[in-house]
Amino acid sequence: MSKLTDVPKRILIGRALRSDRLGETLLPKRVALPVFASDPLSSVAYAPGEVLLVLSIAGLSAYHFSPWIAFAVVVLMFTVVASYRQNVHAYPSGGGDYEVATTNLGPKAGLTVASALLVDYVLTVAVSISSGIENLGSAVPFVVENKVPCAIGVIALLTVMNLRGVRESGTLFAIPTYVFVAGVFLMIAWGAFRGVVLGDDMRAPTADFEIKPEHPGLAGFALVFLLLRAFSSGCAALTGVEAISNGVPGFRKPKSRNAATTLALMGLLAVTMFCGIIALASATDVRMAENPGKDLVHNGVPLGPDYVQNPVISQVAEAVFGSGTFLFVVLAGATALVLFLAANTAYNGFPLLGSILAQDRYLPRQLHTRGDRLAFSNGILLLAGAAGLLVWVYGADSTRLIQLYIVGVFVSFTLSQTGMVRHWNRLLATEKDQTKRRHMIRSRAINAFGAFFTGLVLVVVLLTKFTHGAWVALLGMCVFYATMTAIRRHYDRVAEEIAVPDAPSEDTVRPSRVHSVVLVSKVHRPALRALAYAKLLRSDTLEAVSVNVDAEETRALREEWERRSIDVPLKVLDSPYREVTRPVIEYVKSLRAQSPRDVVSVIIPEYVVGHWYEHFLHNQSALRLKGRLLFTPGVMVTSVPYQLESSEAAKLRARRRQNWSAPGSVRRGPAERTKDTSPRT
Repeated sequence: MSKLTDVPKRILIGRALRSDRLGETLLPKRVALPVFASDPLSSVAYAPGEVLLVLSIAGLSAYHFSPWIAFAVVVLMFTVVASYRQNVHAYPSGGGDYEVATTNLGPKAGLTVASALLVDYVLTVAVSISSGIENLGSAVPFVVENKVPCAIGVIALLTVMNLRGVRESGTLFAIPTYVFVAGVFLMIAWGAFRGVVLGDDMRAPTADFEIKPEHPGLAGFALVFLLLRAFSSGCAALTGVEAISNGVPGFRKPKSRNAATTLALMGLLAVTMFCGIIALASATDVRMAENPGKDLVHNGVPLGPDYVQNPVISQVAEAVFGSGTFLFVVLAGATALVLFLAANTAYNGFPLLGSILAQDRYLPRQLHTRGDRLAFSNGILLLAGAAGLLVWVYGADSTRLIQLYIVGVFVSFTLSQTGMVRHWNRLLATEKDQTKRRHMIRSRAINAFGAFFTGLVLVVVLLTKFTHGAWVALLGMCVFYATMTAIRRHYDRVAEEIAVPDAPSEDTVRPSRVHSVVLVSKVHRPALRALAYAKLLRSDTLEAVSVNVDAEETRALREEWERRSIDVPLKVLDSPYREVTRPVIEYVKSLRAQSPRDVVSVIIPEYVVGHWYEHFLHNQSALRLKGRLLFTPGVMVTSVPYQLESSEAAKLRARRRQNWSAPGSVRRGPAERTKDTSPRT
């Protein structure tokens, strides 16, 4: 990245923003809706299909349960939205579920929630991108034939867009999201008009197919289990709801009220679209199967492995608008785009949560810093890498990936709502005002019902999806939990080690003497510069040290030293095995052993070169030596640079990109919101 010039960087990411311009990146509700709610809005493109896929196991007769499953999903959606409206008012700082669980249930519960959310954000990107590729592939065969490269390419594109900043990416994402929402509502309205008023017979492309059930005649417990599994698959429509709770700081003021309004609008839109698509799928006789080539039959013959099963929304749009019509093409394109952009919910949630966890020392500190465009660049890059790996491992297959899905989000739902119940209990214990108490009691009831309902759904999801891939998500949560615990333990241990004690310690005691050692191999200008610098240090003892690797070179060094009458004693260390590093290390350790209260200052002349390949030709011994000396207590290492002519080329390149830094580069501290008094150009 250091070789990039400023021009490509500006094209990809844009000019760097000052820290005091953070307020300009805050979002109004009309932009916040597609930024934070694109995931639950777009999930209506695949959640209805997942319900029908599971029901197809019992055959076509099980499809009449789909309205009841949709009703259960709607009740759950309204419950979760109502619960999170309480969250955004009570905890507007942006910690979301993590902050709620940590504050009310303890650090372990908070870390569990954080692990679940991080896994869910990665899966959100992988599932959304893979589903979008499949939708686009129904119109463009090249895409579906090269699913994995296309999916990874879309992830890279989204990464660059998000590195440009939340406000800019949100504006770009708003148009396709609103086109998709408008297209779905138009499809529902036109389909209802054609069916109810005109009495048209709308038929999906798969309406004439028959479904060969894998387990015909299911009844009793087996049927209940199948319905629960279909319900858990339909709950994919709820993923991403928590992102608004985590993204409250990204809203304009009043933040909590704007976030709560966006939550309510998102829930209303998602529920209406989900129910409308389920109803139209039933009216147009859509047929779906987990193994379409084998389980879908036409005229008594299976369709075969070459058959490509289009998503439910595509089949419904073809039945309502007609194949190849303008509205069909627009909705198909908007669906693919919004599924790609649904990953943006995770691109906003993951880096922000990572920043909070890094501030709490559970993740590397680099995740707490903002990049050029005031976005958390390191978190964005980490999310993109993890999602790309998942897409590659699972072949960009949304059906396989979605089995890993929603486990994490319902873990966070349940723990968050349980924490909110304790939050209201704590406030009610001290509140005397009756009006406020009534409000708190109502809020507690909402959160209590939400905790019960989401906890019940979590049990259902674990029972029905564990063997179908949910165990991978649980394993990922355990890995995140263990990693973050280890990172926190490391940071705590380091903080304890470097803390300044109350009593005087050896770190504050002045060393008795300073013994300076200048390493030389020949008498040349870098060595003379290092000797001149060492004399300025006014050390108690100063000597030059060389290692005898070649007898002729050592003899020539001694003769040149004496000829120039250099007034610094020269000590030559023998090296029978022709090593350079070990004799110096042993000599320095011997000086420390003789006088433990002395400080040994090792001064190393180094070349400064201008081309990357020159680094392989110079300074290798110095690098190895410095690496070893860093582990030796009481030893200070100083590099004295000598700039070769080739370094002038590097200096010119550095001047050209002096205002450039790679995306994800470390910028210490959060962006401060201070008034910018500088003139605007």
